[in-house]
Parts: sequence; C-alpha cells; structure tokens
Amino acid sequence: MSLWGLFLQADWVVKTVMVLLLLASVVVWAIAFEKFTALRKARAEADAFEDRFWSGGSLDELFRREGEAPAHPMAAVFSAGMREWRRSTEAGAAAGAAMVAGTKERVERAMGVTIGREMERLEKRMTFLANTGSAAPFVGLFGTVWGIMNSFTAIAGMQNTNLAVVAPGIAEALFATAIGLVAAIPAVLIYNMLGSSLAKYAGRLEAFSAEFGAILARQTEAAAAPRPRAAE
Repeated sequence: MSLWGLFLQADWVVKTVMVLLLLASVVVWAIAFEKFTALRKARAEADAFEDRFWSGGSLDELFRREGEAPAHPMAAVFSAGMREWRRSTEAGAAAGAAMVAGTKERVERAMGVTIGREMERLEKRMTFLANTGSAAPFVGLFGTVWGIMNSFTAIAGMQNTNLAVVAPGIAEALFATAIGLVAAIPAVLIYNMLGSSLAKYAGRLEAFSAEFGAILARQTEAAAAPRPRAAE
C-alpha cells in the first residue's frame, strides 16, 4: 500500500494520468522559478536605471548608453520613446503647435506598444499555469473514476465485497485525484502571485512612461516656441 506500490498496481490509463499530472507539476515549478527570477532581475534593473535617469544627467548620453541595445523592459520603454522623439523633432520647430501635438501622440504610442511587447514577453507561459490550475483536478478525477470502475468490475468478477479486496483498487483511483491536486494547487497559487507581481511591474512601466512623456513634451514645446527677435 505504499505510494510507489499504488502506482505500479494501477491500470495503464490511471498510470498515464498520474505521469501526465506529475510532469505538469514539474513544469509548473520550472515556470515559477523562471518567472520569479526574471521579475526579481527586472525590478533590480529598473531600480538601477531609474537612479541613472533621475540623476540629472543628459538624456542623450543615457540614450547612447542604454538605447542601442536595451537589456530590460524599462530601458526598452525609454529607448522607444527617445527614438520616436528624435525622429519626430528632426524637422525642427517650424511646425509649431502641430509638431508638439503630433510628437506627443507618437511618443506615447511608441512607449505603449513597447510596454505591451515587454509585458507579453514576461507573461509568456502564464497560460500553462492557468490551464493546469483549472484542468488538473478534473484530469485526476478522470483517473479516479476510471480506477473505481475497474474496482467495481473486479468486485463483480470475484463476487467478493471484502474491504481487503476492494481497498487497493479504490486507493489507486484516489491517488490520481491526490496527484491532480498536487499539480493544481501550486499552479493556482503561483499564477495569482505572478499575476499580482506582473500587474505591479506593468504599472511601474506605465508610470515611468507617463513621466518620461511629460519631460519630452516639455522639451518639444521649448524647441517649438518662437524665439524673441533681437532689438534692431
């Protein structure tokens, strides 16, 4: 009646269900390790980047260091905004107010698209966690139902309802449900924890995007403002 013995004695269908659920559980923990590590690294890199951004240095110099090959999401957002701002202001201040409005809209759109792309990359494989959390108990229940059906068939064939006869088969069947819960419960908890952390990080990127967009808008307005003529 050991766990290994229950697995070996189970029907091939129940064994298949158990193996699939165990593999799903391993993948869940692998995804959890990868995602928590990536988020911790992204937050640390964002902290360091914000320190450099708000240090009062030149944005052009920061763009030269970070913008060519951004290594993390916040640098990618900065690079997208700065690159679009440079393209939009290359024509100079001749366009006046129209240039200011158009530049602001294009910069915000470029940073918004970048945020969406970076968050999509961070959220990759989250669907597997959601599917495992919702489907694993039912997959385990299928194995349990199949095992109990086999137990009742054996009871009918042996014409013996002694508990010692039927207990092993029922235990094997319930073992499949237990493995389903072992896969599903961590998947649900990890999915919720990661979802909350990802939402906070997305909010941080959006806040940075809004602040950076305001800085670029002020610089665009200053560039487009008419300069006073020198006294004749």
